[in-house]
Amino acid sequence: MPLKFAANISMLFQEIPSMVGRFKAAKDAGFKYVECTFPYAEGSEELGEACKEAGLQHVLINNWPGKMEKGELGMAALPDRVQDFRMQLEMAIEYANCLNCKRMHIMAGRTSRYKHEEMEETYLDNLRFAAERLQKEGIMCLIEPLNSRITAPNYFLSNFHTGVEYIKKVNHPNLKLQFDVFHAQIISGDLTGNLKKYLPYIGHIQIAQVPDRGEPDLNGEVNYKYIFQLLEDIGYEGYIGCEYKPRATTQEGLKWIEELGIKL
Repeated sequence: MPLKFAANISMLFQEIPSMVGRFKAAKDAGFKYVECTFPYAEGSEELGEACKEAGLQHVLINNWPGKMEKGELGMAALPDRVQDFRMQLEMAIEYANCLNCKRMHIMAGRTSRYKHEEMEETYLDNLRFAAERLQKEGIMCLIEPLNSRITAPNYFLSNFHTGVEYIKKVNHPNLKLQFDVFHAQIISGDLTGNLKKYLPYIGHIQIAQVPDRGEPDLNGEVNYKYIFQLLEDIGYEGYIGCEYKPRATTQEGLKWIEELGIKL
């Protein structure tokens, strides 16, 4: 089965100021699928209409991250934000439904002022709640380890093995792993072994080159030609989110698609 690539329209096509306008740009670039990080600055109905008009399938959003201007990056593991987390999950569900989006990344938050045991208990409780709540909407619940060395200092979930252990502990069929190759390479490497080992738990994959988080070409640590062949060989059937920062314009950077022989 051919791999399915989704343009992350939060990071790509930033030449267009509104996310509403980026759906058409993604379509014109040849994409059939899109994803985004945080759609919440624009209206849910307007975004849904723009996605539908462009004829695209929206495959992933993140839940509301909290007060990013104050350094927050999710609330699921924050003991004093449980009510906020569950209330804002409803808002995220509204956006997902307007976009007909069937995957949601639940962000954990940062660790700075809490005891680990207290955060872990909160996180597991909130994951059980979110997995069940999202299942009722037909939305897959995802967790993603982020590297804390470069991208997300003090992020609660920064290890893929720990993420899978949490999935096992929650033991809910609607909870899966979001495997970002960029983060995985920085956290532990061994991409071949980890992709093979964690494939049964993976519900979504994202890509970017290391270390600059640029286009997933051959100008960095990760051999994406090899990675894409590996994903085909092991039978990955989900989507691959192109969550990278274009080194120049988005359009100029898309040459990696042709260079690596990708068919969108």
